[in-house]
Amino acid sequence: MAFRKKAGLILSQQPDIVIIPECEHPDKLKFNDETLLPTDIFWEGANTNKGLGVFSYSNYRFKLLDTYNPSFKTILPLLVTGGKVDFILIAVWANNPQDRSYQYIGQVWKAINFYKDLLKDKKVIIAGDFNSNTIWDNLPRKVNHSSVVKLLEANNIHSVYHKFFNAQQGKEEHNTLFMYRHKDKPYHIDYCFTSPDFSNNIVEVKIGRYEEWAEHSDHTPLSVTFDL
Repeated sequence: MAFRKKAGLILSQQPDIVIIPECEHPDKLKFNDETLLPTDIFWEGANTNKGLGVFSYSNYRFKLLDTYNPSFKTILPLLVTGGKVDFILIAVWANNPQDRSYQYIGQVWKAINFYKDLLKDKKVIIAGDFNSNTIWDNLPRKVNHSSVVKLLEANNIHSVYHKFFNAQQGKEEHNTLFMYRHKDKPYHIDYCFTSPDFSNNIVEVKIGRYEEWAEHSDHTPLSVTFDL
């Protein structure tokens, strides 16, 4: 929320691309004079105060693919061009209260199946807020987190956090959400999954610390650096 007030904090990490769930519409993004402006923006959402924003702070440019399915409004298939490599970015905010049987991770599962042809591309990144973790696999849902992970792995797409830290799903040492900003309610629900072109060239994966981010958000940033 209120990315206009927090952009400077994110920009201190010198990102090329930023994915911001719960982001206000670009018309509401009134940055202060000291804040570097993005070179490109793509935004989608049903609520002008809370959508999914994708920002470039580099030469990268975004184009929504013709295959976009508005049924998954905040899961966006974008062609990213202008950098050292072109690639497919599927930006994720898994959130659709209207689809009661497939909320949260169910949205990701549906989208991955719908966009399965995109997964055949050699260069794919799927990243954002999945609102999910294997620890909730037993909840009464039609699909769960592990089924999505298996579906992605069957397409040779893997979580860079788990590869970098040699971690198992559901046993992460770092948390990306502190519910209601409470330190005693930590969860790992934000992910970056990639094809081998990226996952074989990871330089660094970082998770923001609670102490640095709690006053600004209930989430901490997941930052990934690749050598392209």
